[in-house]
Amino acid sequence: MSIRLRMGTPTEIKRTLARVANMALNGEIDTKTANTIILACNAILGAIRTDEQQKKIDELEVLLSGIK
Repeated sequence: MSIRLRMGTPTEIKRTLARVANMALNGEIDTKTANTIILACNAILGAIRTDEQQKKIDELEVLLSGIK
């Protein structure tokens, strides 16, 4: 069984998590597979969060350098 899951944005990851949880509860996928997907989603969300924080830091540094 092949499942296509989108995990490019936080919104897509939230949808994927809900879909995987429902599939596990309905017995459509085993819990080990569901857990693996959930761990991957959490890792991707962490990376996205880090990227967004770095962008904000870079923007603040530009603003601060303009004040000096």
